[in-house]
Amino acid sequence: MLGGTEQTAVRLGAALLIGAILGLNRELHGKPAGLRTHALVSLGAAVATIVALESPMRSMPIDPNAIGRVVQGILTGVGFLGAGVILRDPIGHVTGLTTAATIWMCAVLGIVCGLGYWTLLGVAAVFTTVILLLGRPVERLAERLFKKHVNAPPDHSV
Repeated sequence: MLGGTEQTAVRLGAALLIGAILGLNRELHGKPAGLRTHALVSLGAAVATIVALESPMRSMPIDPNAIGRVVQGILTGVGFLGAGVILRDPIGHVTGLTTAATIWMCAVLGIVCGLGYWTLLGVAAVFTTVILLLGRPVERLAERLFKKHVNAPPDHSV
């Protein structure tokens, strides 16, 4: 069993690692928020969560709602950060939605790391990574299939 300092280091290291992995994906796709941004968001969320968890243990008054408020604050604040990467070009195309969602997800995963919910972290991190890696190819395939179906001549056979 890990001691308090080691456990904290593992939680922060996991947050940093998952944020960096997801940020690397965005970086490789040329997005404005990359490895550093995502890693810092995840790490910051983990730090804030750990502080909220450990404050009652350090002779501060115990507040059972502290964790909930910290989580709400993190997710609201990161939502504003994510909004900064959403842009509309001159012809009306919106860009940055996936990066904004990934930044928000990094905050969620950082919170999960801070809480030490390792199974949840593993499953959510795998799902998030799969979506980032396979989402675009699946969208393109569906688009081709859908367009093919829509443009097909009507079938009048009975």
